[in-house]
Amino acid sequence: MKKSRAESASRSANWPVTLFKREQRSLFGEILDWMLTPLLLLWPVSLALTWLVAQGIANKPFDRALVYNVQALAQLVKVGPNHKVQFNLPQPASELLRADDSDMVAYQVLGTNGEFLSGERELPPPPEDEKPAIDEVRLRDAELRGLEVRVAYTWVALELPDARPALVQVAETREKRSVLATEIIKGVMLPQFVILPLAVLLVWLALVRGIKPLSQLEERIRARKPDDLSPLDEKAVPLEVAPLVSSVNDLLTRLKDSIATHKRFLADAAHQLKTPLAGLRMQADLAQREGAGEEELKQSLKQIGRASIRATHTVNQLLSLARAEGGGTAISRQPCDLARLTMDAVREAVPRAMDKALDLGYDGAEPGSPGVVLEGNPTLLKELVRNLVDNALNYTPSTPARPGVITARVLADPFGHALALQVEDNGPGIPEAERELVFQPFYRALGTNVDGSGLGLPIVLEIAQQHRATVAIEDAHPGQQPPGVRFTVRFAPATS
Repeated sequence: MKKSRAESASRSANWPVTLFKREQRSLFGEILDWMLTPLLLLWPVSLALTWLVAQGIANKPFDRALVYNVQALAQLVKVGPNHKVQFNLPQPASELLRADDSDMVAYQVLGTNGEFLSGERELPPPPEDEKPAIDEVRLRDAELRGLEVRVAYTWVALELPDARPALVQVAETREKRSVLATEIIKGVMLPQFVILPLAVLLVWLALVRGIKPLSQLEERIRARKPDDLSPLDEKAVPLEVAPLVSSVNDLLTRLKDSIATHKRFLADAAHQLKTPLAGLRMQADLAQREGAGEEELKQSLKQIGRASIRATHTVNQLLSLARAEGGGTAISRQPCDLARLTMDAVREAVPRAMDKALDLGYDGAEPGSPGVVLEGNPTLLKELVRNLVDNALNYTPSTPARPGVITARVLADPFGHALALQVEDNGPGIPEAERELVFQPFYRALGTNVDGSGLGLPIVLEIAQQHRATVAIEDAHPGQQPPGVRFTVRFAPATS
């Protein structure tokens, strides 16, 4: 019993996979079905329409003969002596009504009062509600002695006062019509039994030829090396497949950028962690050597603490840069109060500013005021502000004669839909020749002894680009020495 339950569970577990395999169909089969199904469904409709057309074609020559016979007999209806209606059928006229081996021909002549004059008594009259039309030949289908017949009839006006017209009818069985219609259908349908399989074969060959570019594209993709992420040639595929190839190329480009970002992150991490880790190892060796005094041991431990702090800061900066460079994935966005985020970042940096005797403050729009809210990622935006403030703290000196001053501000124009973040200082500034270089990872301005990772401004640029913003550098106090520096991040207006 346990074995049976296990087998049942195994079957249940494999059932979705089996069902998925059964439901999966090839593009070739789908197109072939959609092309052949209408063709096979329309073929019986074509047979029915051909039968109707053949019936119409077969009726026309025989109907014309019936009309001619009725008109010939109508000329034989005369008014005799004593104003009596007479009908005399001479031998030449009787030849017109001679029956052949296939069909039977009958006629009927009725007088002005409906009296029978000549022909077949059992031939049914026209419908009672039909109005007589003088000298107009009409056709109808009827039945005579259980046989279907085609009847041509006309009314003949006679020169009698207040007399109704006489009626002349000629009927013919439908055997020859059916034979002719059958011959027409055979002539039309028999070639279709040859054409239909040929059409199916041609459709199959055309579909194979049409699908061939997809097979060639598959072969080219399979033949690629694992590290080949170059775009596919869109000109080598049909126009309908070009959007798919374009999407694949876009995916390859984003994948290539993502791999390059990961490789750069690993290289950056290895490069930046090498120095603090080497310092940790050296200080550990110094602390463990024989004869080291208590003072030397304390100095080594202090250096180890600084190196660990530097390594931790470098790791955090690398992680922030990797998160900011993750452009391949859409960041989560929500309404963010830029003024509040800036004030929080400034508040968190106050203890460090006090340690360096720097005057750090915020001067700008208040949180909640009009125009300070934008759609963005609050974590990344706060990281942007924090790195701008950290950069100012690192590069702004402070002396009793010239205290260092750092100011962060948010400028909002709700009417012009303009929003900007500024962080400025009164430090040495950045020469114009280096303003593009400072956004490269690990670049440090020459002539400074700042202990930094060189990743703060690249992080600022990446986060700004994520939020469709631009970063500009200018002198904070033009014409003064030192000129200081002002970083301005301008955010694009929100699009509705």
